[in-house]
Amino acid sequence: MTDPLRPLLDLDGVAEAAKSAQDAVFAVHRLPANLRGGAETAAEASVRAARASAGIDGANPELPADGAVADPALAGALRVAEALESILPTWRRAPLQALARLHVLAAADLVTDTDVLGRPRAGGPRLELLAQLVTGATSVPGPVLTAVVHGELLALRPFGTADGVVARAAARLSMVATGLDPKALTVPEVAYFRRVPKYLELAGGFEGGTPEGVRAWLLFSCESFEAGAREAKSISAAAG
Repeated sequence: MTDPLRPLLDLDGVAEAAKSAQDAVFAVHRLPANLRGGAETAAEASVRAARASAGIDGANPELPADGAVADPALAGALRVAEALESILPTWRRAPLQALARLHVLAAADLVTDTDVLGRPRAGGPRLELLAQLVTGATSVPGPVLTAVVHGELLALRPFGTADGVVARAAARLSMVATGLDPKALTVPEVAYFRRVPKYLELAGGFEGGTPEGVRAWLLFSCESFEAGAREAKSISAAAG
């Protein structure tokens, strides 16, 4: 059966960028603090990822000193981050169920009609195809599949609320599931947050579907994976 994502590796520079990103992430896993398990790095990475993800959508990413998070988008992103490990097995076998769960967590404080939580209003066949890709219909490297998952969910906006947080959480699950970042140590979300205008521009290019638009998004994603690896190195150094 033909791999629907295989042609992406023929786009100029994509295969090389994916290899470079994977090498950078693997290097983080080999640091002494992470060879011993990496739990401290992963925990801090998870919180930073959630804060940055909420910030991309316009929330204040700062955590209150008293721990009482009032911003509904930040609260949702933190709930998602806390649940990702438990959602991972569902993501591997039933991605659409996992997406529904992510939306329930991300959007609980953002909607008044709770009946819409976890129920896609758009996407249809493309969501089904995305689920097939996640569950084995492609063999492209982890950085490429993760970038496609991320870009597709941003483009589809399947739920109408908290779609950005859901897309970035799904990308994080993909990083783990594909073996790109099996311990979830890196924080590409911080790179996206630092370059929000570029992030949004290139996501729009991916949505447009032209070869150059897709290529630019894939290259940007791989750059962000490398930046996320650098973020993880600083976390690991602090963890000792």
